[in-house]
Amino acid sequence: QVKLVESGGGLAQPGGSLRLSCAASGSVESFDVMGWHRQAPGRQSESVAVISSAGTDYAHSVKGRFTISRDDAKNTVYLQMNNLNSEDTAVYYCTMGRHGIDFWGQGTQVTVSS
Repeated sequence: QVKLVESGGGLAQPGGSLRLSCAASGSVESFDVMGWHRQAPGRQSESVAVISSAGTDYAHSVKGRFTISRDDAKNTVYLQMNNLNSEDTAVYYCTMGRHGIDFWGQGTQVTVSS
């Protein structure tokens, strides 16, 4: 049974940084695609960043500020978030997919406020 656990969320000041991590347990097989989504109150869920063998892709709103990376040996995906602003406040979910099946984490809250 695959389980994804995020960590690294919390409170950051505008202009600050946070690094999210998401580790998969219960699986020795690697994942084809890893990514991060976010859900803010009153807003649609948004795909923030994706990483696969084809490369990386980012939402326009985070391009140049966020960086996604992965460690396949650890089945872990990271999201480095720099120059945060209030619009980045949301619950962040990691996703990992293989063979057409997507797995989701439970989410971690990121709040950007002074």
